[in-house]
Amino acid sequence: MSRRLRLWLLAVGGAGVAALLVAAGLGLPAFGGPSHPYGDRAVRASLARHTANTLASVNFDQRAYDTLGEMSILFAAVLGCLVLLRQGRDEHRAAPEPAEVARPVRRYALIVLPVAVVTGIYVVAHGQLSPGGGFQGGVVAATALHLLYLGADYRALERVRPIGLFEATDALAVCAYLVLGLAGVLAGTAFLANTLLPYGTFNTLASGGMVPLLNAAVGVEVACAVVVLLAGFLDQAVEIEKDRER
Repeated sequence: MSRRLRLWLLAVGGAGVAALLVAAGLGLPAFGGPSHPYGDRAVRASLARHTANTLASVNFDQRAYDTLGEMSILFAAVLGCLVLLRQGRDEHRAAPEPAEVARPVRRYALIVLPVAVVTGIYVVAHGQLSPGGGFQGGVVAATALHLLYLGADYRALERVRPIGLFEATDALAVCAYLVLGLAGVLAGTAFLANTLLPYGTFNTLASGGMVPLLNAAVGVEVACAVVVLLAGFLDQAVEIEKDRER
């Protein structure tokens, strides 16, 4: 295919996408107007299924299939980074040298670490009730764990961060999301349909049907994925060295 033909295909495709965007924009309600059809439907569906946080209802109920795609993108991105960052033939692992940490930094990091981890778990567990959820809480919990690297040293972080376990848990969390979706199909409804569990009492942890379970699966997957991703970069910065002989 010539360069000129590729440019023509790009122009035609871009023009088509632009036309669709313009048509969609013209069909939107006026800014600041009283009509909010999507928002009204989303809120009604959230209340009908006893999910206090409407955003969680949208992510894990009304468009749970899209959330599966987002989670799969993160999973694939981490997998791709690990492939690119794997130890090469001209590299070797060197034992990380301990670095002296200033006492205020050590004290602050070690005090904040458990608080930050608990905060991340809280955000995940209350995703169907309050702002936050699996994506946000997973990132908070995963990055909080790395305060040990700042407050102590890399070897201390390695002792509480078995990469093999986090990789396996990451894959299991993705599988759990898929299994919860397939359970609806086996029950005779639809993939990821929120119809298997009772909706519970509004504004409690046991409310929202399958929303808390899907939210928890995403939280575990995001936390493990971020830990594994940061481990790959930290290995390159701390342990992996080029062989001088080559």
